[in-house]
Amino acid sequence: MNSFLKSRVLLEDLDYLVDTFSKKDELKNSTVLITGATGLIGVSITRAFLYMNEKYGTKIQVVALVRNLDKAKLIYEDLLDKTDLSLIVSDVTEQFAVSNKIDYIIHCASVTASKMMIEKPVETIFTAIEGTRNLLDLAVKNKVKSFLYVSSMEMYGSFVNGAEDITEKKLGYIDPLKVRSNYPESKRLCENMCVAYNSEYSVPIKIARLAQTFGAGILPGENRVFAQFARSVIDNKDIVLHTLGKSEGNYCYISDAVLGLMDILVSGENGEAYNIVNPATHTTISDMAKMVCDKIASGSINVIYDIPEDNQYGYAADTKLKLNSDKLCSLGWKPRIDLETSYRRLIEYIKETEC
Repeated sequence: MNSFLKSRVLLEDLDYLVDTFSKKDELKNSTVLITGATGLIGVSITRAFLYMNEKYGTKIQVVALVRNLDKAKLIYEDLLDKTDLSLIVSDVTEQFAVSNKIDYIIHCASVTASKMMIEKPVETIFTAIEGTRNLLDLAVKNKVKSFLYVSSMEMYGSFVNGAEDITEKKLGYIDPLKVRSNYPESKRLCENMCVAYNSEYSVPIKIARLAQTFGAGILPGENRVFAQFARSVIDNKDIVLHTLGKSEGNYCYISDAVLGLMDILVSGENGEAYNIVNPATHTTISDMAKMVCDKIASGSINVIYDIPEDNQYGYAADTKLKLNSDKLCSLGWKPRIDLETSYRRLIEYIKETEC
């Protein structure tokens, strides 16, 4: 069975995404290298390009960089039989050979598990720095048309009294003496590395600062907060929070986020950063948990607090910020899926594919 057809909700998202993306002709007959292609963002972009080929005949060659071949086989299944997808098995920090002339690079590879950021902070930092340098050097060699670095809203740090309407020019504080700061600090450095390559080598870089992104298409074993909440609904079990849940979350549904990434890749200004967020989804973790219990589970489950004395789970410090998406919207992008609908579509996808 074609992997696109296994989930009705995922197929709906892909149809919307490729139908809405207006710059398909600019990507025709090009080769796109995607790193982190077994992570949620990398997988979602890869699926979008392959589906665009199938529906619109764009003939985009996707070269997917993966570390674990078995994981890639599990995720992509029969899509690996398609002639427009090829895999390179390598760590992003290592030198790897690319037989194709690369036209576009989308660099998604990164450590994303908070627990690893605590247990392996050195590896987290060097995965970011060495990996990004490898990809930028490859961009120089191939004289790419566009290089998209996928960054994170965590690079903004924290603001003393909280902050509303965070545009790409504002910046908060990150404590360099906290081990968990390795992730946001490395994102900041990699962004500057991209700007340096743009300045010195004229690499046409763009930067996407992603909010928390989820929806149909999440991967097996996903354990971030949104997946935990969704599975609590499916299993009819209470949501357990290990913090007070005061952090303010900024979210974006996956198909909206991928559309934003594609818009930035093709239409973004070189040397510029763009927030990818749906401002209407802004909420605290505790309020989101309550929303899931009350609206998605219809009050059949509750929020329970179980807070350890130490940060054994590696959670980031509480953040209070609300991201602004005006700059990305100026490219013609706009989000369509709200937070409640995001959860409903996520739960439907999990039931279609995992249950």
